[in-house]
Amino acid sequence: MATFLYKLGRLSYRRRHFVALIWVALLTLAGVGAASAPAAGNSSFSIPGTEAQKAFDLLEQRFPGVSADGATARVVFKAPSGEKMTDPGNKAAVRETVEELADGSEVARVTDPYQAKAVSKDGTIAYAQVSYKVSGMELEDSSRDALQDSARDARESGLTVEIGGDALQTVPHTGSSEIIGIAVAAVVLVITFGSLVAAGLPLLTALIGVGIGVSTITALASALDLGSTTSTLAMMIGLAVGIDYALFIVSRYRAELAEGRDREEAAGRATGTAGSAVVFAGLTVVIALVGLSVVNIPMLTKMGVAAAGTVAIAVLIALTMIPALLGYAGRKVKPMGEKGKRFGRAPKQPERPNLGTRWASFVVRRPIAVLLLGVIGLGAAAVPASSLELGLPDDGSQPTSTTQRRAYDLLSEGFGPGFNGPLMVVVDAKDSDDPKAAFSTVGDEIKGLKDVVTVTPPAPNKAGDTATITVIPGSQPSSVTTENLVHGIRDAGAGIKADTDASVLVTGSTAMNIDVSEKLNDALVPYLVLVVGLAFLLLIVVFRSILVPLKAALGFLLSVMAALGAVVAVFQWGWLSGLMGVEQTGPVMSMMPIFMVGVVFGLAMDYEVFLVTRMREAYVHGEKPSQAIVTGFRHGARVVTAAAVIMMAVFAGFIGSSESMVKMIGFGLAIAVFFDAFIVRMAIVPAVLALLGRKAWWLPKWLDRALPNVDVEGEGLRPDSGRGDTDRELVRA
Repeated sequence: MATFLYKLGRLSYRRRHFVALIWVALLTLAGVGAASAPAAGNSSFSIPGTEAQKAFDLLEQRFPGVSADGATARVVFKAPSGEKMTDPGNKAAVRETVEELADGSEVARVTDPYQAKAVSKDGTIAYAQVSYKVSGMELEDSSRDALQDSARDARESGLTVEIGGDALQTVPHTGSSEIIGIAVAAVVLVITFGSLVAAGLPLLTALIGVGIGVSTITALASALDLGSTTSTLAMMIGLAVGIDYALFIVSRYRAELAEGRDREEAAGRATGTAGSAVVFAGLTVVIALVGLSVVNIPMLTKMGVAAAGTVAIAVLIALTMIPALLGYAGRKVKPMGEKGKRFGRAPKQPERPNLGTRWASFVVRRPIAVLLLGVIGLGAAAVPASSLELGLPDDGSQPTSTTQRRAYDLLSEGFGPGFNGPLMVVVDAKDSDDPKAAFSTVGDEIKGLKDVVTVTPPAPNKAGDTATITVIPGSQPSSVTTENLVHGIRDAGAGIKADTDASVLVTGSTAMNIDVSEKLNDALVPYLVLVVGLAFLLLIVVFRSILVPLKAALGFLLSVMAALGAVVAVFQWGWLSGLMGVEQTGPVMSMMPIFMVGVVFGLAMDYEVFLVTRMREAYVHGEKPSQAIVTGFRHGARVVTAAAVIMMAVFAGFIGSSESMVKMIGFGLAIAVFFDAFIVRMAIVPAVLALLGRKAWWLPKWLDRALPNVDVEGEGLRPDSGRGDTDRELVRA
């Protein structure tokens, strides 16, 4: 592989005009496609195989035109102090609002609070429910504007009016902190390279790659039902890996120049060596992201595949456009060690060991102490993960400044905490001899369960073979008590099925959230086995070792558990919540654990590949195991540190997002990179390798013969490359 990439790097350097033209053309084409594509909102949400989804599908069949998954809005009214909602003036204002709401083209129906008995017992709070013909993802902005205008008109009469429900879903924004993350990355690059030109190359290529990826997603969003979160995730990961991959190749280029090679040869060798590491690091990220499809949640699958595509583009740009831009830069990119002249500092003395060398030498001398300290520290950070509570965000998790949250609180005040999470029970009595009796049996059975406040009478369809029953729990939607009630209704349905031949299904947003959490929990272990297993095999090929990939996988588990512990501490317990802009604590998003496992594993293997390939390169060229560790850190520690800081800055920039999901992902990935890069890869990895010695690079002879020789170390580029067999014998020794 190194030989092929070496030739690709030299070709890109020589044909720089052609390479640059291709990438600019692709960016232009993607940009035109994005500009001309129809606008698309958030993607539709479906969970195949869950009971809640089956009930939604059944409602679509048996209640045609009802739009079971249509958007809903609850317009909540509160009377001024000392007044009641039943007072004539307040009553007239509410009915005027109801009539105004009913005029919308996408509105299916609007309930009158006074006819639907939607007034609280003390008479101070009432609500009107608006049902739409389309889902919240498909609702037009004009319908949302009309909803908010109606509420504003009602406020002029003196009423407090707030709006809840999914009809007000909007495209999230990330805020200025995303720009700050990119600015921090730029500063780190300038410090690392000591040159504005060299620092600008990774930023330029990363922005071009992300531009192509995100523009392509935008162009295909309507056709493939891709949501706004998909492009945000692709931008987040694409920026991080795009900068890092280019950083490693530019750094190796400067090192090759420092060894006296001409610029075209240096570009080829940098692409052949560091580029090989980039290819395999990118493959691990792609495997982890595409592997999210095993969960069988379409939205998660689309997010993973789209982000994987952006990573693939980042790899291709790093391998081709970076050598081309190095050709344009010419002498403006200095050899390693000359950067200090640009800033008026004397270059460091070559005999003085750098910080990476001193740190690695310390770890090699004290491996047990460093290993224990690292493991204990990550173990302590992981402790909060034992209290992990999963759920999907609802209006109760919104900031208190939003109208959705204020409506949620008003409904809880007037009707009880469970009113915000009603359960819809669907009774399929098509095979029953007496459907009406079956409907009544289900209602009576549910009334006898714990934590049930209200059970509405069955509402059958025209055919009389299916009915819906609304159940109001006594607890809030995200509570364990409500989850137990859902399971209790389903357990009771099994007995009803045996007695009446009627099937009982529980759905609604609360039941859907519960089913999603359970589905994600069930998929976590198979996903972990699949992704870690495939990447383990890939790393065996890269490192030609059994213990090094095993150590890499175990180190990843430590870092991801510590990162989950940090997420729980901030978003569930509320530690440092003010600093992170978390206005409302609550359960951790259901898909967070499995998503972090996938993305963090891929990113963790980046640093493993970049750092350890340098060590193996030194080892196969004849150095002792302990000296190879120091050599690997001398060449790679500074660059890996810069790459980790850049990735943390990019991810942390998304903490400013208005979308709780994006905010949580940004924080989780940033802290995971910190744990993995600085504790696992910089401390635990060299400590373990120092303890293992030559055993770390052991590989059975039969497996060594069976594995393809991908030549990540660039052995084929050495003048004495015929010694490859001798080096492999050295590894097995």
